[in-house]
Amino acid sequence: MVNHRELVRKSLDHVDPGKVVVDFGSTPVTGMHVLCVARLREHYGLEKKPVKVSDPYQMLGEIEPDLLDAMGVDTIGLAPPATMFGFKNNNWKEFTTPWGQEVLVGGDFNVTKDSNGDLLMYPQGDTDSMPSGRMPASGYFFDTIIRQEPIDEDKLDPADNLEEFGPISDEDLNYYKKQAGKLADSGRAVVSSLGGTAFGDIALVPAPFLKNPKGIRDITEWYMSTAMRPDYIHAIFSKQSEIAIDNLARLHDAVGEAIDVLLICGTDFGTQTSSFCSTETFDKLYAPYYKKLNNWIHANTTWKTFKHSCGAVANFMEHFIECGFDIINPVQCSAAGMDPKTLKESYGDRIVFWGGGVDTQKTLPFQTPEDVRQEVLSRCETFAPGGGFVFDAIHNVQANAPVENVVAMIEAVKEFNGEG
Repeated sequence: MVNHRELVRKSLDHVDPGKVVVDFGSTPVTGMHVLCVARLREHYGLEKKPVKVSDPYQMLGEIEPDLLDAMGVDTIGLAPPATMFGFKNNNWKEFTTPWGQEVLVGGDFNVTKDSNGDLLMYPQGDTDSMPSGRMPASGYFFDTIIRQEPIDEDKLDPADNLEEFGPISDEDLNYYKKQAGKLADSGRAVVSSLGGTAFGDIALVPAPFLKNPKGIRDITEWYMSTAMRPDYIHAIFSKQSEIAIDNLARLHDAVGEAIDVLLICGTDFGTQTSSFCSTETFDKLYAPYYKKLNNWIHANTTWKTFKHSCGAVANFMEHFIECGFDIINPVQCSAAGMDPKTLKESYGDRIVFWGGGVDTQKTLPFQTPEDVRQEVLSRCETFAPGGGFVFDAIHNVQANAPVENVVAMIEAVKEFNGEG
């Protein structure tokens, strides 16, 4: 029997595992849209049943063990108990999407439809609250609705931007303990996230999970604050990191080494062609807190730490490494300066490239299966030698990527590995 976990751990330790290890679905940045998951289940002749929506914000689908087997996936995800909209994925119920797919959603997944036909989502499923998410009538996922109150500069209080951070509950710890043990028994590498460890993640700043978020919650205002109000941001990050360390200690007491990888932060520092801030700003504003978390984890656990950042971040690589991150994702090779060979030659022995397998903006959705195959084989040839590589697409596989292209991606990795 293949020990998927052992193979993944070798690659994470920069030891050649003898094959390219694969992840799909273990995190909210390495997943697949529910429509894609359903089409793959049909392609592989698996039991026909509604796909569970694991992440309602992005409408990602749960990839169940039978599909993980068919795809050759070596990882499995342990999601936090609550979704981005603040309700738990339990008490599953049927829901028909705007594109006509029957899926399963959590019992508190409650939506209404506005006059435009858009779906409105509510924090914690409370339809008496102001909606915090919108799915356009022709869309396939939700966008955050900004609900920031007018700012009074004299009354700004960092505590308002800390209201979502606090001690992890005993109920949530029991959930992690139970799930971690169960998933570790699957033989796959367990990838998890705790929540509360992401500093300034723009997906989280608007707090779609809170009914009445206070503080700076508008994305534009937040970016302005990193330059105009750095003391305010430092105050948030400092207290947030203290709370996170306490929660990490309690999580480790509960699950031990059943977790292999912890997703720390999804804050993007790159655009398609440039960056959101300078590396000097990164070192002053973000790095101290990343180092604090990574240092604690590496001193007290065997977990590997996972940093997500889209875009042109080649000039941040040394800084990510200096902060103690073991893994970078999604390795957006189409962005400026993100040449795969240069990245591997320059950083491949010091940080793991998790992703980079195929372009999800152009190649996977719009080119031919043979184009997909060739790109996947090329990326595997570049990133695989010596370990330090986990194959994944560049960010989530979107709704209307042709299933024949998605299959071509999966089969190309198997081809590279000499399987089938």
